[in-house]
Amino acid sequence: MRPASTIAVTAALLTALLTGCTSVDRAPTTTPTQPSATTASGPATPATGTSLPTAAPTASAGASAVAPRVTLRISGGFAGRGDAIVVEPDGQWTVTDRAGGRRIGRLEPADQGILAGLAVDPRLASEARRPTTATTCSDVMHYRLTVAGNDTGYTTCPEDGTPPPATQAVVKLLLRTTGTYVR
Repeated sequence: MRPASTIAVTAALLTALLTGCTSVDRAPTTTPTQPSATTASGPATPATGTSLPTAAPTASAGASAVAPRVTLRISGGFAGRGDAIVVEPDGQWTVTDRAGGRRIGRLEPADQGILAGLAVDPRLASEARRPTTATTCSDVMHYRLTVAGNDTGYTTCPEDGTPPPATQAVVKLLLRTTGTYVR
């Protein structure tokens, strides 16, 4: 399943780059160099099913790929998780676990562009306005996402229905890019 997600992300990035090439504004642009993603600990096992949807919005090549500060709080599960992921506008991320352990890194430019596109996706604001209901399941994961003043979330309880798509896309992106395994 991993090659399909790689193909989807590559296709989305190529579309964004080609869209930027056909813009009316022909002013020269420079792209700042960004260091690769780094972590303070060893590799983590990615969550299953963490591929991004193929229709994930991305920032165009001419636009600055800057997302607002994004915060994801993860709680619940059988083990009683209590993790937080914070991504700053410059792509720097910090994962803090419930014991206070921290890992840091930086989003790859492609992932930063995807996050910037998802942050302005109108579905995210719409999903934040949905009424919240208590879950009927126990020992499920709870995801609470804050992006640009929009606070939304979901649980992994099948009886609660399908998770909101834009919210889920951001959650999966953050879990994948930070190497956070939550299941």
